[in-house]
Amino acid sequence: MKTYVIGDLQGCHQQARDMVARIQAHAGTTELRILFAGDLINRGPDSLATLRYVRQLAQESNGRIDSVLGNHDLHLLAVAYGIRPAHAADTLDEILAAPDRDELIGWLRQRPLALEADGHLLVHAGLLPQWDGAQALALSAEVEQMLRSAGLGDFLADMYGNQPDRWHDSLQGADRLRCIINAMTRLRFCTADGVMDFKIKDSGTADPASGLMPWFDVPGRRSAGQTVVFGHWSALGLIIRPDVIGLDSGCVWGGQLSAVCLQDRSLLQAQCPEFQQHSGKQAAN
Repeated sequence: MKTYVIGDLQGCHQQARDMVARIQAHAGTTELRILFAGDLINRGPDSLATLRYVRQLAQESNGRIDSVLGNHDLHLLAVAYGIRPAHAADTLDEILAAPDRDELIGWLRQRPLALEADGHLLVHAGLLPQWDGAQALALSAEVEQMLRSAGLGDFLADMYGNQPDRWHDSLQGADRLRCIINAMTRLRFCTADGVMDFKIKDSGTADPASGLMPWFDVPGRRSAGQTVVFGHWSALGLIIRPDVIGLDSGCVWGGQLSAVCLQDRSLLQAQCPEFQQHSGKQAAN
């Protein structure tokens, strides 16, 4: 079996279909597993069609196709439950008004924050330096249990906020789950001891004087022994290293949709229209 991971779709339905077709052609007769790096929806032109498409693929795949949750996917849950208002740039109205809205929201609620595949760990954004792969999967399972519970609405009201901005094993309740979610769906930069920063969004680098660095460059991070695959960071662009693979190459911003085969690191890319104008750094072409 070959496993491919596709970067952030953000509502780019046609590009999603084209990439899946390219993966199928690239893999030939080999059995396929396809994983999505989260942020399936929002900002692109066809969020409803994209969500329906990925859900249908997953349901017909006997577990071979799946997606982790991204921050935009969680935002949809919060809007659907009346916890947060929609943003001006959101493209979620069609989902919220769809006759199959409940089925789509229910499917999202069942998705994980982290997945392991072929020795790789997939997460939407990042991991804190204190976590190894096994702990990350265990912490993901804690959040998944809440997302699937009857108390989801109450938790969504407590999900947002930047504190606590560092991990402690002693964290409990909403603080614990919020810290896990922030790391796995929002993290880009942190300090050497794992204090998260959420201010820098439109750059792939930070001022060295700030003490901030990309989460995957923290010296001694415990997940370094396992390749981590992630999306979320369009200003960083495509990055393929032995220890990390970053796949958000700015599909919705006029960049590319990227997919990588985990077995041989072969890369597939497709140029995308500029559906949204980036507020900061121009998306990589």
